[in-house]
Amino acid sequence: MSAQAPVGPDTVGPPADPPAAAGDPHGLDRWRELTARHQPAWEPSALAEVEAALRVLPPLVFAGEVDLLRSRLAEAAAGRAFVLQGGDCAETFAGATADGIRARLRTILQMAVTLTYGAATPVVKIGRMAGQFAKPRSSGVETREGVTLPAYLGDAVNDYAFTPEARTVDAGRLMTTYHLSAATLNLIRAFTTGGDADLRQVHTWNRGFAASTANARYEALAREIDRAISFMAACGADFDALRTVEFYSSHEALLLPYERALTRIDSRTGLPYDVSAHMVWVGERTRGLDDAHVDLLSRVQNPIGVKLGPTTTADEALAYVEKLDPLRTPGRLTFITRMGAGRIRDALPGLVEKVTASGASVLWVCDPMHGNTISSPSGYKTRRFDDVIDEARGFFEVHRALGTVPGGLHVELTGDDVTEILGGHGKILDADLSTRYESLCDPRLNHQQALEMAFLVAEMLQG
Repeated sequence: MSAQAPVGPDTVGPPADPPAAAGDPHGLDRWRELTARHQPAWEPSALAEVEAALRVLPPLVFAGEVDLLRSRLAEAAAGRAFVLQGGDCAETFAGATADGIRARLRTILQMAVTLTYGAATPVVKIGRMAGQFAKPRSSGVETREGVTLPAYLGDAVNDYAFTPEARTVDAGRLMTTYHLSAATLNLIRAFTTGGDADLRQVHTWNRGFAASTANARYEALAREIDRAISFMAACGADFDALRTVEFYSSHEALLLPYERALTRIDSRTGLPYDVSAHMVWVGERTRGLDDAHVDLLSRVQNPIGVKLGPTTTADEALAYVEKLDPLRTPGRLTFITRMGAGRIRDALPGLVEKVTASGASVLWVCDPMHGNTISSPSGYKTRRFDDVIDEARGFFEVHRALGTVPGGLHVELTGDDVTEILGGHGKILDADLSTRYESLCDPRLNHQQALEMAFLVAEMLQG
């Protein structure tokens, strides 16, 4: 989904384990013999039929694009770029509309302009889009008014409606996931190459946001960016080249049959790529080192993310390096830390120090959302905007103290004016949550909160 030509791949290298079967030279099906956590109870024959159908469908992304993203992430790991990864907690089938997709994309692009200025480096833009249709849940069941049904696991698996029929696992939904992901990617490509991503237009939107807040800090930064754009124009900058942007897709590789069915052997290199997205990650709940998720992802060439919570040890982090990046390929491995505002300053330094001392070239990205989830007095699952910002600030403080690179942000956001996270310029209170609480899983930054976060993080990037 890039505006530039793809570059050649750097081989990631296979993991060391017993020889694979003759019909599976890359060991792509070895995960089936391992512990696979948080997998739905699919009906076997229905799943087999869907897997067979997915295997022959066109790729959603291309190997050359995946290689290009890996090179961009390598730049971020070296401090020559910054990563912004954002989108819905869990996409929904109903939300895959042109207006909804454009609103989320517009929010990410607006954030990226501000962060580009703050970091004084390119921003690598990655959406939690076009595949983030499933989520692991803490319980396999949900009880309401004495009725217990299977938990909602995301639209790729079942439906949110609280009925036995809706909550039944349906493998056919994987086909809908594929087709809506394809449609989403097509729209993203159109928006990012058709002028909607024009730097001047996106900054005009940000200037309107800064003025609407009546916040002198935001307005001052917006004026600085104005002057920078005017300077570029005076110097004869090629603004036609700034009308398009590179934009990449990502999601949690949770549903292993789906990921395996969309793993293909690249004709150029003979190596496997997961063509469901440019980047995939393994979550905090499924990152068992010897389990199925890590095994499958260790065998594909995509950039891989690993979510690390506050209990992660430095030795565990090093084990992921050995398993997922044995050849130390730049841009291959991203550690996405989700520590919580109250713990990041204590939990993160030991990980960064030991991984850095090992010589591993990983990209460190901060997820300031998942470690700060609370239950509001009114019973809503929410987060405090101030906690989200404080975790991001702690992330930068740790890296600055160690002399390492704070490489990016990973946030759950929407382009809509929802009321799911407390605080921010709009001063959302507990009583406001019921007004427009629309998430079916985790609370997201609304459009205004996401832009406010970008302005605050831009200040952190400037030091």
